[in-house]
Amino acid sequence: MAKFLNTSATNYYLEELIKSASDRLILISPFLKINDRVKALLEDKNRLKIDVRIVYGKSELQPEEVNWLKQLTFVRASFCKNLNAKGYINEKACIVTSLNLYEFSQVNNNEMGIYISKDDDAQMYKETYEEAQRIISISDETRITLKKVVPETENNSSPENIKAKLSSSKLARKLGLKTPEFLSKLADLGLLEAADNTYLLTTHGNDIGGEAKRSKRFGDYFIWPRDLNIES
Repeated sequence: MAKFLNTSATNYYLEELIKSASDRLILISPFLKINDRVKALLEDKNRLKIDVRIVYGKSELQPEEVNWLKQLTFVRASFCKNLNAKGYINEKACIVTSLNLYEFSQVNNNEMGIYISKDDDAQMYKETYEEAQRIISISDETRITLKKVVPETENNSSPENIKAKLSSSKLARKLGLKTPEFLSKLADLGLLEAADNTYLLTTHGNDIGGEAKRSKRFGDYFIWPRDLNIES
């Protein structure tokens, strides 16, 4: 029988689910932003060589977090477009909940969840696990990387001087779009993330060849492969 979880119970059972994983662990959460407690738990799983799959829809990792995640050999991350599901699964149980991974331990939030034990309800566990596998199958496994953004020199600060790639404005014109419309499409595809009246390059955007640039003359901007396909 499934067990209802309130906010504090969701946090407790999620921590226990991660800690008790001895064979596999699946973490599905739209936001790939990991707090210190979850980091410690994942480091322990990595030390024990437990297979961990993280599926995310948006990334808010800082450079130090990227470097940390790259060191975890047994943790694989995948990007899934339009992801809004939140589910956490090991070989014995699963939790389906409103709780995002980055909100773990934030008991001031109001969350709900359902805990499903494989022993108590094998069919419901099986259906939840199969749906998690489906989400994994339609996601794209990514290499967690981050390119350091450095100021351009006076001689090459203009986007027009970038020969291998095109700036957002130039690529937008090439595709017959206005720059704001082009940036919005990139956000819909998960290549950019809207934040405080600007955009941030996501891990997925970085992996397909996007780069964040900064120059004294043009400020912050992005460059992209000339053949970038934005058709969904």
